[in-house]
Formats: sequence, C-alpha cells, structure tokens
Amino acid sequence: MNTFKRDKKEEEDGGGNPFPNLEKTTVLQDARTFNDTPVNPKKCAHILTKILYLINQGEQLGTTEATEAFFAMTKLFQSRDVILRRLVYLGIKELSSVAEDVIIVTSSLTKDMTGKEDLYRAAAIRALCTITDHAMLATIERYMKQAIVDKSPAVSSAALVSSLHLTSVSGDVARRWANEAQEALYSDNIMVQYHALGVLYQARKTDKHAVTKLVSKLTRACLKSPYATCMLIRMACKLLDEEESGRELLEFVESCLRHKSEMVVYEAAHALVNLGRSSTRELAPAISVLQLFCGSPKPALRFAAVRTLNKVAMSHPAAVTACNLDLENLITDSNRSIATLAITTLLKTGAESSVDRLMKQIATFVSEISDEFKVVVVQAIRALCQKFPRKHSVLMNFLSAMLRDEGGLEYKAAIADTIIAVMEGNAEAKEAGLAHLCEFIEDCEHTSLAVRILHLLGQEGPTSKQPSRYIRFIYNRVILESASVRAAAVTALAHFAAACPPLLPNILVLLSRCQLDSDDEVRDRAAYYCAILQQDVDPMILPLIQPPLISVPSLERSLHNYIRTPMEDPFDISQIPPAQVIEEPAQTEVHSIKQQPRLTREESFMEKLSQIPQLAFIIREYPLFKSSPVVELTEPETEYNVKCIKHTFSKHLILQFDCQNTLTDQLLEDVRVAVEPPDGYTVVCVIPCPRPLTYNEPGTTYIVLTYPEDIHTPVVTIPTTLRFMARDCDPMTGIPDAEQGYHDEYMLEDLEISPADQIRGPGAKGITFAAEWDAALAQGFSELDETFALGANVTSLEKAVQSLVGFLGLEAVERSDRVPSGAVRHTLLMSGIFRNGKEVLASARLALSDNQVTMQLTVRSTDPDVAELVISAVG
Repeated sequence: MNTFKRDKKEEEDGGGNPFPNLEKTTVLQDARTFNDTPVNPKKCAHILTKILYLINQGEQLGTTEATEAFFAMTKLFQSRDVILRRLVYLGIKELSSVAEDVIIVTSSLTKDMTGKEDLYRAAAIRALCTITDHAMLATIERYMKQAIVDKSPAVSSAALVSSLHLTSVSGDVARRWANEAQEALYSDNIMVQYHALGVLYQARKTDKHAVTKLVSKLTRACLKSPYATCMLIRMACKLLDEEESGRELLEFVESCLRHKSEMVVYEAAHALVNLGRSSTRELAPAISVLQLFCGSPKPALRFAAVRTLNKVAMSHPAAVTACNLDLENLITDSNRSIATLAITTLLKTGAESSVDRLMKQIATFVSEISDEFKVVVVQAIRALCQKFPRKHSVLMNFLSAMLRDEGGLEYKAAIADTIIAVMEGNAEAKEAGLAHLCEFIEDCEHTSLAVRILHLLGQEGPTSKQPSRYIRFIYNRVILESASVRAAAVTALAHFAAACPPLLPNILVLLSRCQLDSDDEVRDRAAYYCAILQQDVDPMILPLIQPPLISVPSLERSLHNYIRTPMEDPFDISQIPPAQVIEEPAQTEVHSIKQQPRLTREESFMEKLSQIPQLAFIIREYPLFKSSPVVELTEPETEYNVKCIKHTFSKHLILQFDCQNTLTDQLLEDVRVAVEPPDGYTVVCVIPCPRPLTYNEPGTTYIVLTYPEDIHTPVVTIPTTLRFMARDCDPMTGIPDAEQGYHDEYMLEDLEISPADQIRGPGAKGITFAAEWDAALAQGFSELDETFALGANVTSLEKAVQSLVGFLGLEAVERSDRVPSGAVRHTLLMSGIFRNGKEVLASARLALSDNQVTMQLTVRSTDPDVAELVISAVG
C-alpha cells in the first residue's frame, strides 16, 4: 500500500482532482512505459490510473488506441505488485469492449483465478468473465464451478455474481451451475448466501413450480444473511401477487416483521403494504412497525418509514391515521426530505378539524425547503382540497401566501394549477380563487403563467358576481408587461366586453388606447376587437371574440375542396374538427428559442393517412371528422398484439390496425385484418401491411368501410380476424427458412362502432348553452324526449355522467359534467356535431334514489334521424 501513500506536502495541499488537465494522446504515449524491463510498478500504476480516469470521464478510445494500450498492459502481468495487478484487472474490464483480440489474456487470468494468491483470484474471475464469449465458456466452466464453492467468500461471491452476468452470453449458465450455487447457499458468509440465492432464482425463474418449491423450502429454513432474506421476501410477494391463495407465504412475510435485522423488518413491512390485496386489517402489523421506525435515531430508517407511510396514505388513509402523532413530531426533523414526506402524509390522512392546525404548522416549514419539495406539498394540499371542499378558504389563503414567496416556474405553476382545480371543483371557491390569481399576476415574473391566468380571467371573470373588479388587474398588464402578456390582456378585456354589455363602453375606451401599442400583435388584436364590439351587442358576437380552436390543415383542405364546387351553399365550418393538441407539460420557460408548433392528433393522423395512395381519394375529398382512442383487440401477453384506431369521415370509416409480432422464431407476411361488415356497411378496400412483421417490429394494415345510408342503428359489432402467412425463422438472426410458409389466422376481439365514433364536441363556441337551446326551437330543430332507468351498475350521478358522455360522444358544456358533492339531482348539458355536420343538443336531468339513477333525456337536432339515433342509443 506504500505506493498510494502521500507525502506530508501533499497532505498539506488538501484534496482535489489529481488529474485536472489530462490529454488522451499524452497518456497513451506514456503507456509505452508498460513495455520497459524491468517494470516500474509505481510509475505504471500511475499511468494506468490515468487511463482508467479518462475512460470513466467519458473519453472515447478508438479501436486501434484501445488495442495498443491493452497489449501494452498485458506486459504488466510479469510484475508481482498487488496494487498494479488489481489495476490491470480493472483495465482489462474497461478495454475489453473496445480493444481487439482481448482473448489473449485468458490463460493469464485463468492462472490467477486458480492460483494461491487470494488477492488476485476474485478480481481475476471478474475480469475473465468480462472477456468470455460463448465459445470460451466451456473452457472456463470447470474453474468457475470450483470457484463458486471455494472456501474464500470473496472468490465465491465473485464467481456467483459473474455467473449472473454470463447469462447474457449463454442463457442456461445459471441452470448448469445450479448445483454449485445450491451448495454455496449454505455458506456462513452473508454475501455468498445472498448471491447464491440470486443465481438459484435466475435458474428457476421461468418455472413457477420450481420457484414455489424453492421459496417454500427456504421459508422453513433460517437464512443467516439479511440480504438473502430480503430477496426471499420479494420472491414470496411475487408469488402472492400471482396466486389467489398463499397463506404460508403470507405468514412467512409477517414473521419477518419480528426479525432481528432492521433491513429485513422494513422489507417485510414494505412488502405487506404493497400487496395488491391488502386490507386495513392486514396492514396493521406493518403499520405498527413503520410507526416504530418513525421514532428511530437513524435518519435512513425514519425516511424509509415515512416514505412508505406516505404511499400507503394514498390508498388506505385510515390505516395511517394511528401514526399521525409520530408524523407530527417529524415535521421539525432536521432532514428536510423526512419533514416534507411527513407533512404531505398528514395532509392526506388528517381530519377536517385538524386542517387549520396543520396549515399553521407548515407555514414556517415551507419557506425552508427547496422548490422540488414545495411542489410535493402543493400536490398534497390539492388532494386535501378535494377531500374537504368546505376548507377551501383556509387552503386557498395558504396557497396565496405561497404564491407571494420566491420560487421558480414549476413551483408557481403547481400552485396556480391547484387554485384553478379548486375553482373548477367547488363553485364557492371561484371568487376567492380569481382574487388570489389577480394579486399574483401583479408581480408574476413568468410570462407563460401570466398569459394562462389572463386567459382564465377572460373565461371565468365575466360570469363572476362583480366582473368589473377584474378590469383594473387586466389593464395593468397592458401598461406594465411584455408584448405577449399585453396581447393576452387585450383578449381578456374583449371577453368581458362581449359577455358583460354594461362594461362595453369603458372597455372600448381601453381597447382604443391599445391600438397605439408598439407591438403589432397587440395593435391588431385591439383593432379587431374594437371593430367587432362596436356593432350591436348580441349573443352571436362572442364566437367572433373567442373563435373555436380548429385544425388548420383540415380547414385548408376543406376550403380547397369548397372552391372547386359551384359554391352555391355557404361554407360549413362546423364540419372542421377541433384541434386537440397532444399536451406535453412544459418544465422550463424558454424565451430565446422558438418552439416548433406541435401537430394536433387529427393533423398527425391526416399526415400519416395521406401518405397511403389507396386512401388518397378520401383524404382529398373529406376532412377527418374524428379519431377514436386506441382499442385493444388482444391481451398484452398474447403472441400477436393488435390495436385499432377508428378514423371517421362524413361517409367513410377507416379502421387502422397496428399489429406487432412477439414471436422470435416466426416471420409474418401478407398481414391483414379481415372483418365481417354489418348490414349496410360496405368494404371499399383492404390494405395489408407493406412489409413482413419480424420480432417486435410494428406494422399497420387498414380497412376502408362506407357508412350505411340509414343511421338509425346506434351500435354495431364487427367480428375481426388477423390473417397472415407464417414462416419459421432463426430466432437469433431473424432470417426465414427456405421452406414455404403456411397461411394462418388468429381470432381477435370484436370491434364496436358506437355513437361516440360518429359524434364529437363542437369546440369552443363561446355561446351559452341556454341561448343555443332556446335558439334551436326557433330554428326548427327536431326534439325528442324520453325517460330512462339506468342500469344496476350505475349507482351514482358521477358514474351516470361519465358513462353518458363517454358513450354518446357529446361534449359536456358549462362544466355540467362536475356533479356537486352529495347531490341527488343534477342536469347534464351536452352539445356536439354528427358526422354529417348536423348539430346535436341534449339535456339530461338525473335523479338518484336508493342507488338507482333515473334520467329524462331531451335531444334537439337539425336532423330528426340524428336525434332518434341518440335516444335509441341510450335506450
């Protein structure tokens, strides 16, 4: 060890990086020193350390460079210096993946692993297994079996762990060496026992019966190793998750709660609370153990306990209530991670009467933690708001105080999201929430967040009790903020003017001033809104202020088709699908780089479909009306996976089948899905997968159907079958055999076409539902009315609303899909457009009595057949 001893001057200089400015070329040139005779161990160890440092810092060595360094390093085997020899082993492992002909050191490593020097043997085994390939495995197998049962724990552990790594070279290694691993399992060394159990599990993991037998045998024995016991607990819990019954295994896990090792006790408690079928009664012993750990002097145990309790509180809050006193003691813990988890757990389990006290306790605590932990606290408060809606005043005041503190965008956005969520879920919190957000944007430093809040004010402010109180906050943004915020403020002012006629004169004055703004966007918006608002005020102005967000490519395509017609009828924009942006939450705020606009879901599908020549005749003539969510037609674990997406056009239905082959020894050619079309539907064309399906490579096949002229059938079921030509192939290379394949088919789940596939929401129209509903009769809409008793599985108003909206495809408007807590009567308002462009309005009056929901459904539509379709679908 004298080689690494520093002199007094080095100790006085202190620590730091000994290799601050290494150059790869210089270090590799120094490696020529390895060829010197005799070997200078100290100098060579220093150079080899530099090479290892460069590699671990991410420096890439070329094949030639690595090979030359590797062969120079092999000359160091002649030295008997222990430190240098162990560095050589590390060098072999690092360079083996890049250098060529590394197999040349096999004999030297084999000699070291079977020698008498214990300091060499374990490291030599690890290095040898790194360079071993499938052809060499038989050569070293005898030595490895001997090493597994070696009396030296270091050698035995190295051999066992290396055998696990060698399973990537040959999958049956663990099975071939299982007898030796079985012998090592009864070693007195705790690590050898742990590694031996890992090898035995690897050998038997594909045989459920063998694993069950192994676990049953070991649960009756007493393993000395706490690490092995922890692994055994995990194996037992995996079997418990897969089996319906396993009382003996459950008793074993519960008995581990009384183990002398804290590691095993925690593992058992963690396993019990994570069992999917755990009830509150079964959780009690584990909760008691975790409660004891909360008072442990060891920070690691306190953290593990409170983190696990935090997770349990999400599903079984009542079980964790007994720990509340211990959790309150952890609020002042010196470890901020523990304190954060403790307070968020208390927020999930606390009673309504303790909310005020909890808020006072964490008021001083929150200012001392990082933004990352603050976000966790905010999320817990959000859950508490949903649990105790009557406490919204206390919780929103606390959130407002947090908004005034220093913090980044993610933290402030989490608070704003929580306040908005509380407003949406509780009508009584709307006024307070808007007031808090108005105060926040006075000092908001984040542009994206200010724009979002201004948009919310424009949506919700006009329907508040005193709309005029928000005008000052919005106009202050026009005076003080950046161009993008000023533009959003102008739009918010226009919303107030359109929805609140008494405010119109004053807002027009403010908007006229905005026409003198220095930014083009602000001036253009102000000029546009002034021109619209100066007309007569009526409900039809609001759509001009807030136009629906539509798919631009679909609009362009429809206009192009329209100008090729005589244009006798007015252009119907209602047939253009609304844009539904695939949301990706922004984590950072970037001002200097302009983001590329993301395609909407419909736009991405249209782009994909337009690249298929057989579908061009549909894409050119008709816009895409709606694309359904993904429908699974197979179970996930089957040999073939098939998913379907239904693309609806005005007259056509395109079925997109995404297929995947999960068999390594089979190649699928001419893959297609066959369907049996229902009455009235006609198959236009079938487009097979353009290329063969190899292992795990996806492919897509399409079927084009025409809708029937009669639209009275609400739901149809289409039987589907996957058909293909299968050819056997080499699992390793994927190359098919020369023999001719055979035709085969695979039955899939039936595909259902429901009203939700043919009806979509109207987008952001901006007109109140009451105005539309009343105007519908004046415009000659057909009306149908029916009363229903919903099924026995619908036992609440919330389920009734969800099932109705999901099945019909209509969009719930004016937040009528949010049922107040404890309500027994509710009215659901829905609006939508049928695939032929006909508008649909529906009002569903729901009543709950003795877990039975009754509904009076009224439907108005410009097409009586569409109204009848909706009514019959529910019936």
